[in-house]
Amino acid sequence: MVLPSSVDEDAAVAAAERAGGPLSPHDMVLLLARAKAEAVASVTPDLDGFVLGGDSAFELDGAVFGKPHLPEVARERWLAQRGRTGLLHSGHWLVDARSRQPEGGAPARSGQASRGTGAVATASVTFAADITDHEIDAYIATGEPLEVAGAFTIDSLGGPFIERIDGDPSTVVGLSLPTLRGLLRRAGVALPDLWNR
Repeated sequence: MVLPSSVDEDAAVAAAERAGGPLSPHDMVLLLARAKAEAVASVTPDLDGFVLGGDSAFELDGAVFGKPHLPEVARERWLAQRGRTGLLHSGHWLVDARSRQPEGGAPARSGQASRGTGAVATASVTFAADITDHEIDAYIATGEPLEVAGAFTIDSLGGPFIERIDGDPSTVVGLSLPTLRGLLRRAGVALPDLWNR
C-alpha cells in the first residue's frame, strides 16, 4: 500500500542544514527518506508491518537536482546532462511497525517510536550523447520528466536516452531492491517471508 507523507521536504532540509551545515546528496536523501517513513508510521496507528520511506536526487557536477516541475527547467537539465554521467542517489528508511506482544501484556506499537534503519544506494547514469533537441522537447512534452528526480526515468519513456547504468538499476527507479533486502535482513526478516504467494 502506498501512503504519501506530509513532509515538507524543503523545510526538513533547511532545518538540518541550520543545525549541522550543508548536507551531501547522500545525507539529504537519507534524511528525507527517514522523515517520510517516520511521518507515515506516526499517523497510522493501526499499521502492523513495515513502512519504507524513500527519496531520490540526481547529482551532476556536484549540483543536486530534484524534480524540475516546469518544462523549461527540465529542458535546461536535459541539455546539460546530454552525453554526460551523473549520480542518482536513492535514500531508503525502513521503520518496523509490526505489533510486538510482550510477555503478559498488550501489543506495543513499534511505529510510535523511531525504530528504523536506513541506507543509500547510488548508481551512475550516462546519457546518450546523440539525443537531439527534438527528442528532448518531445520527451518533456509527455510530462513524464517533470515529477521525477533528475528529469528522467529508466523504466518508461526516458529509458532509451540512457546509454549506461553502473550500479543497481532499481536504484535509478527509486527503490533499490538489493538495499531493501539488506534493510529487511537488519530487521530480522528474510525477503521471501514477505512474498504474497
